[in-house]
Amino acid sequence: MPDLAARARTLMDLHTAPEILVLANVWDVVSAKVVAGTDGVRALATASHSIAAAFGYEDGENIPLDLHLDMVGRIVEAVDLPVTMDFEAGYGDPGETARRAIGRGVVGGNLEDQNKPLDEALAAVEAVLAAGRDAGIDFVLNARTDAFVGAPRDADRDKLVEQAIVRGRAFLDAGAPVVFVPGAVMREEITALVDAFGPQRLSVIAVPKHGLPVRELQDLGVARVSTGPFTQRAALTALQDATTGLLAGGTLPAGIRSLN
Repeated sequence: MPDLAARARTLMDLHTAPEILVLANVWDVVSAKVVAGTDGVRALATASHSIAAAFGYEDGENIPLDLHLDMVGRIVEAVDLPVTMDFEAGYGDPGETARRAIGRGVVGGNLEDQNKPLDEALAAVEAVLAAGRDAGIDFVLNARTDAFVGAPRDADRDKLVEQAIVRGRAFLDAGAPVVFVPGAVMREEITALVDAFGPQRLSVIAVPKHGLPVRELQDLGVARVSTGPFTQRAALTALQDATTGLLAGGTLPAGIRSLN
């Protein structure tokens, strides 16, 4: 495996460059190889939801950590790109989970705050960053604030932005290089977050129908856009559509490529 510190530096540079980092999340070795082999892909991100689903578990740390880490390790070994892992909330011990992931070759990770008290969330962020320092790498922590996640449909979105800013700034001050705010999709929300954090410090998720185009996110100063479970859902949609076509008496769709 190439030098971990070098991979971590590469991943960090991809977040701070003016060109937005696009991460189509993967969930197993074949999806990782397909994405890594796509022109323009510079790093990989795993999706905890998708890995759990592949093994028959619900999202939310229901998949055993050993099984989760084994799949992530297989992905790392299968590609020559930096890999960042979705830790969920850290499986009860974010620092130890990060340490074990780094041991499998991971150089970055998402960590959910789950809207826990801020001092508790900061302690988790600091534990992950300390694990990186102990391993001798600049671990690229994508510190996630769940200010928007689970908010009522009629919630005051301006207040959600304010909450995300308070928590995100605290994570940045603690040393996280980038803050992930899933659920922020409107242009004015993303603009406010970039203004508060600075350019190349905000990470968002692409959302079907409602998300801004990647080029627009780049123009706004977003550092990173990922896809979460939506890439797996895109693959499963294609699978179901192909099955439906066959059951209707048709054939497999044209244009299928030999990607495995």
